[in-house]
Amino acid sequence: MVSRNTLAVLSSAAAILTALAGCAPADEASPSAGASASASGPACAPGALATRTAGKLTIGTDNPAYEPWFSDNKPANGKGFESAVAYQVAERLGYPAANVVWTNVTFNNAIAPGPKTFDFDINQFSITPERRKAVDFSSPYYLVRQTVITTKGSKIAGVKTLAELKSAKLGAQVGTTSYQAINELIKPGAKAQVFNNNDDAKAALENGQVDGIVVDLPTAFYMTAAELDNGVIVGQLPQVGVPEQFGLVLDLGSPLTDCVSRAVDQLRQDGTLAVLEKQWLAGTGGAPELS
Repeated sequence: MVSRNTLAVLSSAAAILTALAGCAPADEASPSAGASASASGPACAPGALATRTAGKLTIGTDNPAYEPWFSDNKPANGKGFESAVAYQVAERLGYPAANVVWTNVTFNNAIAPGPKTFDFDINQFSITPERRKAVDFSSPYYLVRQTVITTKGSKIAGVKTLAELKSAKLGAQVGTTSYQAINELIKPGAKAQVFNNNDDAKAALENGQVDGIVVDLPTAFYMTAAELDNGVIVGQLPQVGVPEQFGLVLDLGSPLTDCVSRAVDQLRQDGTLAVLEKQWLAGTGGAPELS
């Protein structure tokens, strides 16, 4: 998974960085400071859950951990959307930053059947029925939009509709919702090209092998601003059915699942998730919707 805050995003978000300083792993007040107890209940005693290590909350993620989900490949610094979300969830569960422990877990290992080395893992995991057979998911903390990107001068750089993309050569990472979106939403005349990862897809775009590639919106912001020469966002694809959702992963049948979901729900309801999206993912600015 590549992703991935752009310099432009960082600049636009600068105005609210101070307001969200509490999302970093520090003991300072945050937008939800003092609210950890509100996530408590009969089985959710703050700071006293049935975690792997008593009094500690172990959070997993992959290495490297990419922007804009994380920053500088340092999940523990509280910077980046998912790092900030993780610390907010921990706070609601009654675990201050000092009691949070990070562990490296590959994407595939995190969602594979079997015991886990973490209490929850955050790594852009899409919630799917198939994965639910192997792991538990929290309530969703992010609703994903798929986005077409290209480079300046490309024949699709200025298109406004899905119909204008039908003649384009498009590609995406294998096994992803991005690839599915090409086939089910755009339905191009030429078969969509498949790549092992987003880095390969990006290289194909730079080499002119494809006219555009499809990635999730946060990745689109990062690639077009920081990784591609003259990269541009063509636009967001429509949502079809239930939007793709990112959820925290827990061990199947974990006693923490309900408590973690309650914490995520509170972050959504009080607006914290929306604020973090604006800070780290730049909302949907600069990414028009394709109709």
